[in-house]
Amino acid sequence: MGGALAVTFLAAVLPGAGYLWTRRRLGYAALLPFLAGLGVLAFYAQDLHRLLDLAFDPARLRALAIVVGVAFVVWAFMVVTTYAMARPLGMTTVEGSLGALVVALLCILVALPAVQAVRYSMTQADFVETVFSGEDNATTPQDVDEADPWGGRDRVNVLLLGGDGGVGRTGIRTDSVILLSMDTRTGRAVMFSLPRNMMNAQFPADSPLHDAFPDGFRSTDPAADPGNWMLNAVYSQVPALYPHIMGASDNEGADAVKQAVAGSLGTHVDYYMLINLLGFQQLVDAIGGVTVNINEPIAINGNTDLGIPPTGYLEPGPDQHLDGFHALWYSRGRWGSDDYDRMLRQRCMVDAIIDEADPLNVLRRYQALAKAGQEILRTDVPAELMPAFVDLALKVKDKRVKSIAFVSSDKFFSGDPDYPWMQSVVAKALGPRTPSGPRDDPGTAVAADDACGYHPEG
Repeated sequence: MGGALAVTFLAAVLPGAGYLWTRRRLGYAALLPFLAGLGVLAFYAQDLHRLLDLAFDPARLRALAIVVGVAFVVWAFMVVTTYAMARPLGMTTVEGSLGALVVALLCILVALPAVQAVRYSMTQADFVETVFSGEDNATTPQDVDEADPWGGRDRVNVLLLGGDGGVGRTGIRTDSVILLSMDTRTGRAVMFSLPRNMMNAQFPADSPLHDAFPDGFRSTDPAADPGNWMLNAVYSQVPALYPHIMGASDNEGADAVKQAVAGSLGTHVDYYMLINLLGFQQLVDAIGGVTVNINEPIAINGNTDLGIPPTGYLEPGPDQHLDGFHALWYSRGRWGSDDYDRMLRQRCMVDAIIDEADPLNVLRRYQALAKAGQEILRTDVPAELMPAFVDLALKVKDKRVKSIAFVSSDKFFSGDPDYPWMQSVVAKALGPRTPSGPRDDPGTAVAADDACGYHPEG
């Protein structure tokens, strides 16, 4: 029986070898495709870009799932039949049962990774088709392709939006607005956080929205509700007031808020990513939680305007590991604090998620992450550019992300912002590094790099 099991193990490691050992030429029909498969695997494994191209191509992913499934069935059949041909005659019942058990366990051990590979392939295919569906917006760059994903630009700017409600629903208010600007060569990144209640948002001079709002996003009716003219209302209000003003678009709200941020900060906005804050909890739970520093109690629930007190608090302390529910309130809690405090915490939450998103952790929790992503993410980044974005994200992760938050100060008032000054701050932050140059006045814009540290006395 030992010899039969040895030949069976050989057949398991090198499909077709067991058939050849038992003098059956049919083994070549399995051995040669297996060796060719190893060659294809090596072809993809030696180049990260090829792997990423595969990972964001739903058709190839589904084809891969089918190939893996068929290959496992053929492999298992060959292992079982090899043992059946190689086992000696006259085996006792105990020997036969033990041999069959060993072969069954061998098949199960290989089935586990095969089934997982099929699941991952199908999950990734569904995720890519759902989130990176080729949304065609008026403001999405058209001068890019896989060969030149950045269209010759030195920086690519992605607008990170957080809103309550389903990502496909109209009427969303984008209460979290962060522009992430990344150097396409070095990965040096800067985040700009804008308050949700910023008034008179500007639009680029060449935008149709500038013609509609030459003095910024505001109403000429003195009785108008100010809440409908804040930055967080651009996403819903512009399409309602001026449908199709930007031309054909799959998401007019995203186009409008991209233009508002671009005009206000004096830079370009290439893409956006919208996350449903009501589903944010799922994302954090899927990644295994996040770790942040908490410097003062943060309210859970509560409504200051209605006088409804919180139901609890996140207590201060360093390196607090939060699950999805508590991470949501870390990002949203406003009782006893203001929009600026919350804005800085949201910036820290982005950092915390980046820290948790190491490749091993993402792979280990991928099924849950992909499921959460399908339900709460929307973007106009095309799937064919995602390999380049992943490559750039790895560069960004290796460097410290600079952060600037526009908060209430002697130079900034959200009710009437000094946009030329804001644009000068942005231009300086994105310009060449000048270590000997003058520092920004901390009373004008918060260089929030240290805002996420533990400062219990602050």
